Amino acid sequence: MSEMITADLVDLDLSADTKEAAARALAERMVAQGRVTDLEGFLADVAAREAQMPTGLDGGIGIPHCRSEYVTEPSLAFGRSAEGVDFGAPDGPADLIFLIAAPAGADDAHLTILSALARQLMNAEFTSALRAVGDAESAAALIRGDETPAPSTPASGTPENSAATPVAASAGAAAGSSPADGSPADVSTAATDTGADEQPFRIVAVTSCPTGIAHTYMAAEALENAGRAAGVDLVVEPQGSAGFTRLDPAVIAAADAVIFAHDVPVREKERFAGKPTVDVGVKAGINRPAELISEVRGKAERGEAAGGSAPTPVERGGEAGEGYGSMLRKWLMSGVSYMVPFVAAGGLLIALGFAIGGYEIKSAPSVMQHFVWTQTDSWAALMFQIGAVAFGFLVPVLAGYIAYGMADRPGLVPGFVGGMIASTINAGFLGGLAAGLIAGGVVLAIQKVKIPKAVRGIMPVVVIPLISTAIVGFLMFVVIGKPIASAQKGMTDWLNGLSGSNAILLGALLGLMMCFDLGGPVNKVAYTFATAGIAVSSPSDSAMKIMAAVMAAGMVPPLAMALATTVRGKLFTETERENGKAAWVLGASFISEGAIPFAAADPLRVIPSAMVGGAITGSLSMAFGATLRAPHGGIFVVPLIGHAFLYLIAIAVGMCVTAALVVVLKGMRKPAAGSTAPGAPEDISAPTADTKQPVAV
Repeated sequence: MSEMITADLVDLDLSADTKEAAARALAERMVAQGRVTDLEGFLADVAAREAQMPTGLDGGIGIPHCRSEYVTEPSLAFGRSAEGVDFGAPDGPADLIFLIAAPAGADDAHLTILSALARQLMNAEFTSALRAVGDAESAAALIRGDETPAPSTPASGTPENSAATPVAASAGAAAGSSPADGSPADVSTAATDTGADEQPFRIVAVTSCPTGIAHTYMAAEALENAGRAAGVDLVVEPQGSAGFTRLDPAVIAAADAVIFAHDVPVREKERFAGKPTVDVGVKAGINRPAELISEVRGKAERGEAAGGSAPTPVERGGEAGEGYGSMLRKWLMSGVSYMVPFVAAGGLLIALGFAIGGYEIKSAPSVMQHFVWTQTDSWAALMFQIGAVAFGFLVPVLAGYIAYGMADRPGLVPGFVGGMIASTINAGFLGGLAAGLIAGGVVLAIQKVKIPKAVRGIMPVVVIPLISTAIVGFLMFVVIGKPIASAQKGMTDWLNGLSGSNAILLGALLGLMMCFDLGGPVNKVAYTFATAGIAVSSPSDSAMKIMAAVMAAGMVPPLAMALATTVRGKLFTETERENGKAAWVLGASFISEGAIPFAAADPLRVIPSAMVGGAITGSLSMAFGATLRAPHGGIFVVPLIGHAFLYLIAIAVGMCVTAALVVVLKGMRKPAAGSTAPGAPEDISAPTADTKQPVAV
């Protein structure tokens, strides 16, 4: 196996002042050594990974990394910056920068060594030696493990976690391999020789990140170190790209608590169900492992059991240190993400019912009483009535999963009940928001009360649902329900009265929101606003116009980028041109996220252009009086659109305007020194998108 880092891949005087420039400088060394075949394509993959989550770590470390088809062999490049480069770490710029490049099909042995480096970065002696090394050859040897730093030896003797371990030698531990006897490899031994009779507190943990190369193993190392310091027995299962070794079921069964530090779904998560659980992103596992251990011990003391069905990082109610606004956004997005499938299923079924049987189908008798297999009206009535039932779940699901995002499973019962009350008293969408937030807050308050150990077991299934549901029901029925219902009615009446210039301005505003973050929170606010208006059996004409404007504007960004890559392909990288082909289908299907790869690579040109085109499309749709009863579908629901021809013209105009602006702005850009492609990204940052698009890393 060839060496992954040589002196030619080391720059001890890195002069870059931005993370993009630092990645480019180190990547150019890889290109010169034949380890990367396409500089711009590789940098686009690095940027996509960086957009997914900043790679800066506490202690002055930056680890930009990715998998890429343009990498010929697993490689490391190291740069040391005197001024520091901002990689988004909480404690400031990084002076030690590692660019990790893995081929798309890298084998397990290579990935194991890369992950071993990630573990070494958590050791102070290793990073101190890199800051002190005087020449590139010595730095490369230190990273390879050919040379080892002299560890600082504590009074008690040899340190337990010395940085002197060479990277290559520690590869087995990084891979999560198990000893020959099948016992777990990553068990903290802090309590094995204490001589105490009391069993130490036992924690099992899982770490994982999108690439499975760096953050996965750094979080594992940090948790193990914190476990030793806290005197707990902690076992980690790193789920990395090189595969993972499952923890012994007996170890999981004996554990008192679980920590999930992950940014991708935990594999076989059901193994950990029923135990007190802390569920956070992988960066939290690296930056604050001691807090996570303390938090999960507190949950165990209060008898909180969760485990296998804990919410994902996108859905959970925020991490320590986040502002209230960020946490509120996550709570609301949790509810909206679960509500949208009900909107799509119910809305499309209702729209199909109208298309087949006409608008009078809403007055048809129940299909339980009258259904004729050979009559189209019966099938239309069936679709309409199924869709109406699905729509009936919208507000309860919204409220229930807002509460779930805040308080996990204990929040579901009061959240759903509060949402159903909101529907019953006609408090609608606003009532669902209020019910969900109140339910989550009440459950969180109850969970903070210390209770006797004897009753902890019945708290999640009896006490918390009983008390929280009673409180939420009282507040919704007696205190806040009526004012919210009045506010909902006022908003509905205002929408019904919109006409002329007011309607056109609203269409422009909704278009701007749909194109601002391409599937992120602002986009979802506009979409939810529109779907809430049609989530009734007899939506107003204004509500259907709003829905039409929102869908039209949301189709514009991916369609425009597809058009731009077709007419002026030389302004875009090869990867972007390939993404442009897929964007035709995504845009036609009303999937705004299809434009995210372009926005991530060049946000200052793509996002404003998309917003202009979206605003024009939204205002034209409202001016043309286009209506839409279906909440999704793109061009596939054109037969259900009122004034369909004019509606398609509005989309085409917005698409052409956006594509023209992008082409003009990219054409005006002067290539940076050393740039090899006219379309190379030069200002890469991530839009505030809550995207589900896969990242090719």
